Amino acid sequence: MKNDKKYPKSFSHIGLTVPDIKKAVQFYSEVMGWYVIMEPSTVKKESETAIGQMCIDVFGEEWEEFKIAHLATSDGIGIELFSFPHGVKEAPAFQPFNTGLFHFSVQDPDIEGLIETIVSHGGKQRMPIRSYYPEDKPFKMCYVEDPFGIVFEIYTHSYELTYSSGAYSSN
Repeated sequence: MKNDKKYPKSFSHIGLTVPDIKKAVQFYSEVMGWYVIMEPSTVKKESETAIGQMCIDVFGEEWEEFKIAHLATSDGIGIELFSFPHGVKEAPAFQPFNTGLFHFSVQDPDIEGLIETIVSHGGKQRMPIRSYYPEDKPFKMCYVEDPFGIVFEIYTHSYELTYSSGAYSSN
């Protein structure tokens, strides 16, 4: 049945490929506080189960096994971590001008503390902390990367409040 009514879809999860699944689970659970909902496990190429067939459909035939773990944020967004034994272990060059996933973003009112924790756990701060609309709103942002080279952004306030015209506005 076709439904012509448009409504905003919710965000379910994001999949990240990392070089070391155990180190990634440790980083994201300790630094970001994300809940581990499925410890790292191994998926082998086989077509006897629904998961095995689905992975063959997604990844093709040129793999034998990989590791996977699932985490969740405080608001229920899933973080699916993958580690493939024969994949490139360095993140690709940061190329935001090219088509593809550019970054994801997290929210923490203690942006300074989170950046300090990221850096102390092997990540990087990619820029100074900047203010959005410094005359009107006390909102800050910063790009960082995890120890594996995956770039993400930190906001101090929600996406809606950051970009809405009236939230904390002096107009």
